[in-house]
Amino acid sequence: MNILYIDHYAGSPRLGMEYRPYYLSREWARSGHRVRLVAASFSHVRAHQPVVPAQGMSETLDGIEYAWIATPAYRGNGVGRVLNIWSFLKQLWNAAAGIVAEFKPDLVIASSTYPMDIWVARRIARMAGAKLVFEMHDLWPLSPIELSGMSPYHPFALLCARAERTAYRDADAVVSMLPKVHDFMSSRGLDLRKLTIVPNGISPDDWIDDPAALREDVAACIAAARAAGRTVLGYAGSMGQPNALDVLIDAMARMRDVPVSVVMVGDGHERERLARRVADEQLANVHLFPPIPKNQIPSFLSAIDIAYIGWKRVAMYRYGIAPNKLMDYMMARCVVLHSVEAGNDSVADAGCGLTVAPESADAVIDGLRHLLAVPVDERRRMGERGRAFVLAEHTYPVMARRFLDAVHSAGRSA
Repeated sequence: MNILYIDHYAGSPRLGMEYRPYYLSREWARSGHRVRLVAASFSHVRAHQPVVPAQGMSETLDGIEYAWIATPAYRGNGVGRVLNIWSFLKQLWNAAAGIVAEFKPDLVIASSTYPMDIWVARRIARMAGAKLVFEMHDLWPLSPIELSGMSPYHPFALLCARAERTAYRDADAVVSMLPKVHDFMSSRGLDLRKLTIVPNGISPDDWIDDPAALREDVAACIAAARAAGRTVLGYAGSMGQPNALDVLIDAMARMRDVPVSVVMVGDGHERERLARRVADEQLANVHLFPPIPKNQIPSFLSAIDIAYIGWKRVAMYRYGIAPNKLMDYMMARCVVLHSVEAGNDSVADAGCGLTVAPESADAVIDGLRHLLAVPVDERRRMGERGRAFVLAEHTYPVMARRFLDAVHSAGRSA
């Protein structure tokens, strides 16, 4: 098939997150499909941005045709980000006829986190006579309403809700990363026969060869902690409000005398503020570093003792969570301290760590003390259980096949 994959925030191992569209596209390309991945030139989740001229740019990476649309830069979640979204969708809408004539897609996937790309994806699919898939990352507008306090009557929320209903009605198939969305989507008009759950995963290729050496500043920090006889608690990923990293810092502020060092690598809207807080409070046991390349993540995770992931206490998580970083943690055999209350919990399912209540420094402190008391041999067995769970349930070759199986099933039902 010719697969047109629209993901505003798509990245690559060279550029940084989002990784999922790259890995799925690579698996499809390896299977003989032609894949074009359409993305914006600027994304707040990428570590690096491609240099894209005003007229856009194409390049091929690992068999994937990247089509970059030039969009304005922005900071935060305000007007700048809205203008960035509008620029991307407007240009793609105007390019629809040319894409259909030149690429001739058989399958069009709308997958930009926000749901408004469904309209341009539907336009292209109808012009081409192609199948249309809506890939749901987060439940917009529920995510900005519950995570950021946006009014459900805000014009942006109303626009998202309209797009969401369009997607559930008009897509031939709906793919969700979140596992507990059936009742929610049904209440918004989705025929559940269209729905397939395809969670995030890992690429086994990333874990076959020896990992790239860890960047010197991060490696030196971990080595110094080890030399001082300290346990290293690591975090790798975005530093935004949903990650609730203040809770971890609150815990470490009360554990100054405990021989534990926190090492965090990543970027996001909250990183600068968190760094200022660490400096202002003189927290010598917390260290923040800029993001490291994807191929260094295995080295980082193999160097730490315990991996941390936290969430805010949000009712929306009853529909499930699908964090990329957790799959990496488990594949690296990390013991995981998971601060969450959600409809699913891979850490508990795999038996690879400890889950504690979210937004509670007391719970994080108790959980960390518990894991510190676990014998090293048992922690090693916990890590092995996590890796076995990921290999059995969450590899991208399996996810890519499941995704296209959903499309073929939709074709048969039609």
